[in-house]
Amino acid sequence: METEDRPGRHLRRGWTTGACATAAAKAAMTALATGRFPDPVTITLPGGESPAFALAQQALGDGAMAAIVKDAGDDPDVTHGALVRVTLRRLAPGSGVIFRAGEGVGTVTRPGLPIPPGEPAINPVPRRMIAAALAEVEPSPDIEVTVSIPDGEKLAERTLNGRLGILGGLSVLGTTGIVVPYSCAAWIDSIHRGIDVARAMGVPHVAGSTGSTSEAAVQRLHGLEEVALIEMGDFVGGMLKYLRAHPVPRVTIAGGVAKMTKLAQGMLDLHSKRGAADMAALAELAGMPELASCNTVAEAFSRAGDGLGDRIAELALATAADVLRGAEIALDIAIFDRAGRLVGHAPRNLRR
Repeated sequence: METEDRPGRHLRRGWTTGACATAAAKAAMTALATGRFPDPVTITLPGGESPAFALAQQALGDGAMAAIVKDAGDDPDVTHGALVRVTLRRLAPGSGVIFRAGEGVGTVTRPGLPIPPGEPAINPVPRRMIAAALAEVEPSPDIEVTVSIPDGEKLAERTLNGRLGILGGLSVLGTTGIVVPYSCAAWIDSIHRGIDVARAMGVPHVAGSTGSTSEAAVQRLHGLEEVALIEMGDFVGGMLKYLRAHPVPRVTIAGGVAKMTKLAQGMLDLHSKRGAADMAALAELAGMPELASCNTVAEAFSRAGDGLGDRIAELALATAADVLRGAEIALDIAIFDRAGRLVGHAPRNLRR
């Protein structure tokens, strides 16, 4: 399997749930057509790659079933090792390909996602991949495709599906078929989908937070419903750029003192590997040169006392507003300490 370089080691790439479902569907379709399961089964990914997948389960009767164990490579994917099972059943002529959610695959219940409410949470690219794989075996088949992921409902508790209105299990995802280890693409996509759902539901105010403490705190501060909460993590730039093109009336950015200080200093990716806060600049802003020797931003805040938080929030507001330039969005910054106490806010006239 393809690998990529990272400092000190090679990381193995893996396959998306969509790729696994496609391979299982092609194997089952081949069995329906010929009476035999190909093992391994080879599929073609959107980028032209042709990986082969070993079957973990197979059964042939009135329909056909094939299953594949998902290998996410070295990515800490919640679905790594999950069984992706596809069951096919022939339908009346003219029915086309119809998708069903089996055990552990969620159903969309809110507008704004690529799949409409009431449909199984099998995303558009996996649907196209599966349909194309079926057509390789039998042109224009009339087939019911049921995708199941045993234990998927429990695994989905560790994802954002519930917040997005995907209930009952996991989503079948993937745009390339390949899982790139530690890629930020999946997280940024979840940010986009959260914004899409909020817009489709007419939510006037969303809040992006860097973590669970700031999320709970900003929800209390502004009295927000869950659908308004966007788990942006370190990707404030990615969230703001998407909002500029897909605006809502009001946006709050919420985070702890360290990450909001980095935003105030012009950083739009707040991950520690992208750089640390400039302690000398923070000390100069506070008018306290001794803060430059502090080990952490939290220590500097504790020594600086009241006032520093609002100044940081004002600068963070300027950084964020520059990304949103041209969009009609009311923006505020809320900074919280580790206990969830508000220690900085700008502009002050936007407090609830």
